[in-house]
Amino acid sequence: MAGVMQGFAEHVDLSFGAHLVLAGPAVKGVADDPEAAQVYEECVALWRKLPHAVRGRVHLACVPMADPDEAAAIVNALQRQAAVVVQKSFAEGFGLTVAEAMWKSRPIVASAVGGIADQIVTGEHGILLDDPSDLSVFGAAVEQLLQDRREAERLGRNARERALAEFLGDRHLGQYARLFKTLNGSR
Repeated sequence: MAGVMQGFAEHVDLSFGAHLVLAGPAVKGVADDPEAAQVYEECVALWRKLPHAVRGRVHLACVPMADPDEAAAIVNALQRQAAVVVQKSFAEGFGLTVAEAMWKSRPIVASAVGGIADQIVTGEHGILLDDPSDLSVFGAAVEQLLQDRREAERLGRNARERALAEFLGDRHLGQYARLFKTLNGSR
């Protein structure tokens, strides 16, 4: 999250009027993440060092985790209002954030790692970053989507079509049914 904040602060032109919302679970809300408090404190410290004009455009949101429906509603609202959704990871399995953004027709800037590289074809569903540590390339990708709204909308539409075709549970059930039918017929 610190890299996203730094990339936004240093490489996204403030004249676009964009705001960055870094949303994550409330630190005490995730028992299986022992590093959560440290990561959050690092983000707060970095946020405090930002120039005032940038700090007013960067928001740290701790999503309460006591009520899963409330948490889901907050994340849903943030993603639905986002001009661009970012998943800048160094390692990732199937990107749930990516799939949610695709479902909501949001353009995505994400790292070309793990399952994310299987979810997004760069230039068709979003923009993939070959090197998630290259903050200038990250900033340029975000700026490109902020500047070219028509392209951002095209990527978002394509992303939703892919989510419908590839990432819904009923699709998998259909695939399993066909597989079992094939296996049963081979006896």
